[in-house]
Amino acid sequence: KGLSYYAVILPTIWRYLQTLGAAPYFLGLGLSAFSLTGLLSGPLFGHWSDKTRTTKKIILFANLFEIVGNFMYFMGYSKWLLLSSRLVAGIGTGAGSSIFGFLTRSTAPEDRSTVFAAVMACRQAGLLIGPGFNIFLRLCDFQLGPFVVNKYTAPGLFMCLMWILLQLAVVFMYWDIPPQEEPVVGEGDGEVGEGDGEERDDEAKPLIGPRIDLLGSYGSVVTPDPSRTVAEFLREEVVVLLTAQFITLFNQTALETMVTPLTQQYFNFGELENSVMYCICGVEVIAGFLFVRWLCRRAAERVVLAVGLILCNVSCVWCLIFLANPQGTLPWQLAEFIIGVFLQVLGLPFVAVAQVSLFSKVTSEKTQGFSQGVRRSVGGLATILGPLWAGGLTGNLYVMLGVMAALLALLTIMMFCSYDRLVEPNVVEHAESSEDCGE
Repeated sequence: KGLSYYAVILPTIWRYLQTLGAAPYFLGLGLSAFSLTGLLSGPLFGHWSDKTRTTKKIILFANLFEIVGNFMYFMGYSKWLLLSSRLVAGIGTGAGSSIFGFLTRSTAPEDRSTVFAAVMACRQAGLLIGPGFNIFLRLCDFQLGPFVVNKYTAPGLFMCLMWILLQLAVVFMYWDIPPQEEPVVGEGDGEVGEGDGEERDDEAKPLIGPRIDLLGSYGSVVTPDPSRTVAEFLREEVVVLLTAQFITLFNQTALETMVTPLTQQYFNFGELENSVMYCICGVEVIAGFLFVRWLCRRAAERVVLAVGLILCNVSCVWCLIFLANPQGTLPWQLAEFIIGVFLQVLGLPFVAVAQVSLFSKVTSEKTQGFSQGVRRSVGGLATILGPLWAGGLTGNLYVMLGVMAALLALLTIMMFCSYDRLVEPNVVEHAESSEDCGE
C-alpha cells in the first residue's frame, strides 16, 4: 500500500488533477478520500478477523477494491472519477487491521517491537522502490484501446497490475495458521493412582480454561463484552497512544500535502525531481526503521517514543521558522527545505514502531483485530483532516505549522505525564506483586 499510494501516485497526482481542471483544494480531497473509506473499513475487517481467526480471505477480498480503484484512477476521465477511485482503493487498506492483529497474536510481547519494525521497514521498501518505477512510468505516451496511457495515468494501470500479482501470490503462497489447541491431560498421561480421577480433572481445568475464553470451538471466537471493549479504549495509556497516532499522522500528511506545491513554487520541481525526493526519503526511513529495530532490543518502547516525539518537535519548529516564509538565495532555501524534510522523516520510525507495539500490549490480545482497526481508523481520520488542513492553508504556512507545533507540544506533555503507565500491563502487575511479596 505504501508502494501504490505514496511512492507511485503521490509524486504525480497534483499535476494530474491540474490536467483535469481541478481546483487546488481537490488535492486535499483526493488524498483524504483514500483515508476516509480506510477509516470505515478498518474496524470492520478487524472484527471479521477476530471472529474467524483468518486473514487470507480478508486480504483477498480487500485487494479487489485496490484493483478496481487503481483501474479507475488509470481511466482518468474526470476529477470526480479520480476522487471516486481513491475512495474505492481506500477500502482495501482496511485489511491492515487484520494483518496487525495476526502479527500481535503470532508474536511474543518481548519480540513485538522488532517484528513491527521489520514489517514497517518492508512497507518503506515500497516507498523506496516506487519512485524508481515512476521515473520510467513518466515516459509512457501511447493509446491502449479507448484509454490514454501517459505519465499521469500510467501509475494507476501499473498498480492495478501489481495488485493482481499480489492477489495471485496470496492465493497460491499464503495460508492461515490454524488456532492451536492447548494440551489436555488424558487418562494415560503419567502414572496416576486409583482415586485420583477427581484430582486429575481439577488439574486439567486450568490447562483448557484460558483457551475456552478465546476459542469457543475450532475457528470460532466468543464475542467480547462490548462495555469492556469500550472501557479499554478510555484508559489513560490507550488514549495517549491513540492521540500519538492521530497527531503524528495529521502532521505527516499535512506536510506531505504541502511539499509538492512548495517545491513547485520555490524550486520548480517536476515529476522526476519529486520522485527522486521520495526515493531519498525512502532510504532514510528504511535506515531509521532498521536502527529502531536494533534500539528496541536495548531500550523500552516508551523511551523510543519519547525520542521520536522530541525529533518531531524539533522538525516542526524548524519548518515553522525556516519554511513558513523562506528567505535568502535559492541554495539557502533548498538547504533549509532539505533539513526540514530530513528531520521530519527521521522521527517517523521512532514514533510509528513504539506506539504500535505499545498499543498491542496495553489492549486485549483477544480482540487485536478490532483494536488495531480502531487505531488505524484514528490514523485514517488524521490522514483525512491533515491534507484538508494543509490544502486550505498553503498560502498561510504560519497558521498551518503553528497549529501542528501546538499539537505536538500537547502530545509530548501527555506522553510524559503518562510515562509510567506506558508499559505492558503484566509487567506492572508483576512489579506490584513483587513489592507485595517483599512486604
